[in-house]
Amino acid sequence: MRDHHIEHCDPPALALYLFLITVADARGLSYYADGSTSRLLSLTPDQLNQARQALIHAGLIAYEAPLYQVLALDPPKTSKPSDRSHALGELRSLKDLLSRPSGAST
Repeated sequence: MRDHHIEHCDPPALALYLFLITVADARGLSYYADGSTSRLLSLTPDQLNQARQALIHAGLIAYEAPLYQVLALDPPKTSKPSDRSHALGELRSLKDLLSRPSGAST
């Protein structure tokens, strides 16, 4: 709320965001398929796609079919996490993990 993220989202995007927050695991990940998500939220496939794109554009989620990740709202404290913070269990976003070359160690 403090950064006004949701003020720019329409009701279907807000419904999707609330749904994803509710069903996500501890890392913010959700594996619900589009059909299930559409049915549970009473959205058409086009409405679901538009809602997803709005949330991606707002920086609230990352998406790589069929995986969603709810992203942290607070900006990172540093531009590059240290090896020590990662070793202590710092979460990385799906976007960061997907951009890493395959075979690279985490």
